[in-house]
Amino acid sequence: MTARRLAAGGGVAVFTLLVVAIPTDLIANPIFTRQVPAPGWAWPVAIVTAILSGVLVALPRPATCRPATRTGIVGAGLAYLAVGCPTCNHLVMLALGTSGTLAWFAPLQPSLALAGLAVLAGAVALRY
Repeated sequence: MTARRLAAGGGVAVFTLLVVAIPTDLIANPIFTRQVPAPGWAWPVAIVTAILSGVLVALPRPATCRPATRTGIVGAGLAYLAVGCPTCNHLVMLALGTSGTLAWFAPLQPSLALAGLAVLAGAVALRY
């Protein structure tokens, strides 16, 4: 692994962490707020998502392997939905309402986190 690939992977990891943590208000900021406090597993999921995304970019792509980028984006997207505030997701709020969001979507978020991390880990394994 070259220094250039390591730098790219590190940059993607930091970028992914910021993209996941700022809009979900894990990192406090004046633009985004949460109505529901972040669960204890949100930070570990965000950090592991960032690390796996960075590793995926840092690994060289074999010539015989399809790009795992789409799979990585899907995994990171699932993790983003998992750590986000359930009542801040407007699509879920429109579909289920406030009580439905808290009763149906919020309990599914840990499963979304596991699915997102599994997809990212699978993309890394395929790339490796």
